[in-house]
Amino acid sequence: MQKADRSALLGSMKMSRLVPKVSVPIMVSMTVQALYNIVDSIFVSQYNPYALTAVSLAMPFQMLMIALSTGMGTGINSLLSRRLGEKRAADARRASWNGLFIEAAGAMIFILLGLFLAGPLMGLVVSANLTNSIAIHEMGTSYLSIVTTWSLGLFLAIFFERILQATGNTVASMITQLAGAITNIILDPILIFGYLGFPAMGVSGAAVATVIGQWVSAVLGFILNQVKNPELRISLKDLKINLPDIRGIVSVGFPSSVMASIGSVMNLGMNAILSGFVDPANPLTSTAALNVLAVYFKLQSFIFMPVFGLASGIIAIIGYNFGAKLKERIYECIKTALIWAIAIMGVGTLVFMILPGQMMSIFESAEEAELTALMSSIGIAAMRIISINFIFAAVGIVLSTVFQAVGKGSYSLILSVCRQLVVLLPVAWLLIRLTGSIYAVWWCFPIAEIVSLFICLYFYRKCNRKMIAAL
Repeated sequence: MQKADRSALLGSMKMSRLVPKVSVPIMVSMTVQALYNIVDSIFVSQYNPYALTAVSLAMPFQMLMIALSTGMGTGINSLLSRRLGEKRAADARRASWNGLFIEAAGAMIFILLGLFLAGPLMGLVVSANLTNSIAIHEMGTSYLSIVTTWSLGLFLAIFFERILQATGNTVASMITQLAGAITNIILDPILIFGYLGFPAMGVSGAAVATVIGQWVSAVLGFILNQVKNPELRISLKDLKINLPDIRGIVSVGFPSSVMASIGSVMNLGMNAILSGFVDPANPLTSTAALNVLAVYFKLQSFIFMPVFGLASGIIAIIGYNFGAKLKERIYECIKTALIWAIAIMGVGTLVFMILPGQMMSIFESAEEAELTALMSSIGIAAMRIISINFIFAAVGIVLSTVFQAVGKGSYSLILSVCRQLVVLLPVAWLLIRLTGSIYAVWWCFPIAEIVSLFICLYFYRKCNRKMIAAL
């Protein structure tokens, strides 16, 4: 088959082969992304446990940046896949330019934030109750200012990854992500601890390594798109600002961005709840709990990222077949994706249930033995409780992706709001208030996931009846 006909595979290949062909490369690359996030946290925690606290408090703002870039990338992927399914390749190439414009505009927002607001934003989240709060604020400000000021690399990397994925060219997409992740992993210890003649930069070194990795991914993504992706090759002759294209991308991308940014708001809320908890018996409890939350998000990404990779792959498949009005292939894709997602999350549940102590031990620091021991105690309980929700989350992620692929991103948005804001944060606040125990607060995660699953099933039934079954 000619390279120009690559996207036709999305409408013809047997689904049991197509889903892994499209999704596995993304799953692999996103798993490596999760791995370098974990490695990053390991090095930071070994450098200084309070550096881990600083990075965890900066993380919600970094998550906002990632949410906007990946959310708009989802809108780009969805629109381009549908245009290709409708056999409108020229319109797809024009739409890709509009997607590039949107991603660049998003980067500019965070560049300004990094230049002028990094310090004040960290001041909002670093509680005076925390031990070493001044040092935590300084380290967090340094980290946040670097990753935001140089964020254009992230936005460009996401853009090229998504237009490669839109044609099913996920191997090239995987290569760009792997290159960035591996660069980050290699540079982390060198820049944090000062190896090979480099100065020891600490938390700032972790931020610089992240930024360099993102730019490596962006440059390689551009090259591979121009060489390996003729259907969506960037050419000045296709440059045309088109408001319908922008609306088509934003209609899916904005809800997706908001949905992802809700995770940042949730993280801010959980940080506030945990940092505000005062344990008369041990003033380190709130700091330990903040670190456990940060470690959990890093570790669970190793389980969730493959499922998100699966979801990224099926957006192109479902979007193409929705545009081509092949509803039976859509149902087959959903079924196949659910089997994969539940299997992955099932394995993740077992790992978190059986090996929580071993996972927490990799973040130990000999310099702060008391804080480390408390983190281990809280973390073991947290990992086991939260992992109860993994199977429910698998179903929710796949069905939310269906909503995005057919242009109903608002359903995913509502679902995410209900899960992370309407249910999770109030339940967390109530649990910690009613029990006075840092161990009880973690039940908010499975409670919120179960409630949101019922909402998700309702929306899927509605979406299916009005859009998919009617094809």
